[in-house]
Formats: sequence, structure tokens, C-alpha cells
Amino acid sequence: MSIWWSLHLRREAASVPLARRLLLGAMETAGVDPDISFELSVALSEACANAVEHGGPSVGLGPDGDPVPEACAAYRVTAYLDGDCCRIEVTDSGPGFPPSTVSGRRPEPAGSSEKEHGRGLGLITELADHVRFRNRPGRGAVVSFDKILKWREGALLKVS
Repeated sequence: MSIWWSLHLRREAASVPLARRLLLGAMETAGVDPDISFELSVALSEACANAVEHGGPSVGLGPDGDPVPEACAAYRVTAYLDGDCCRIEVTDSGPGFPPSTVSGRRPEPAGSSEKEHGRGLGLITELADHVRFRNRPGRGAVVSFDKILKWREGALLKVS
């Protein structure tokens, strides 16, 4: 059995814990080891927080005073549990990642900087087994990450 779900969320801070709780609930139901679930939920939270902060123009009125289109005020989270792997994708409508990020250069590790912001991509890279950052020219950015799953002792539902 495979499990997947997709959310279309408004670019609001309150959407981040919603996505995280949904992922944690799915992982618990499937019988995923709690440590793996926690690591994936932290990586998801960082990706969602980036989409909320950088995923498009500020929600509200555009520079010309017109309302921002709905597509720019939202982002999408999709999670796939298939066999012993979980893949998560977060897609936004923002300007995209800097060229150095999508060129394959590893983002700065989470603990290597005193900056309060800018550590999320490094944290995602540290917590996941495989990470891909890509731009969709004129349509935003996608971060996708995979993690090999471990199962809780006595798990009733193993995704396979």
C-alpha cells in the first residue's frame, strides 16, 4: 500500500503547523519510527516556512494596488509514502532559489552561522537523505526531499 496526500495552503504562518501535524499523523498511523517522523516534520516545517516567507509577493495588494492573484497567495505540499521511502515536495509561486542553490552547491549547514534566518535549506539537507532544489521559471520553486523510513516496533500498518 502507498499513501500520498496533497495540500493547497495559504501563505500564512498558521499553515506550517497544520502541514506538520498532518504529516506526523500519517506517519504515526503508518507505523513510522517516531525519530524519523520528527526529522521529516522538522524538514517539512522549514520548507513550508520558506514558502510562506519567500513563496511569492506579500499577500494583500500588489504594487499597483490590485489584489495579489490567489495562486501567489498559496503554496502546495505533497507527501508520498511508498515502501520504505517518504518523499515530500513543497511548491511555491515565488522568485525561486538563488542560482547557487539549484546548481547543486550544498546549502550552508544549519549550525554554521550566527544568522537568525537562512538556515532552513541547510537543515532540510541535514535531515533528509536526498534533497533537490529546483526553479520553475516564472512559476516559483520546488524543494523535494526523500528519507528512508524505519518502522516502529510492532507497527501494524507498514506501507509497502
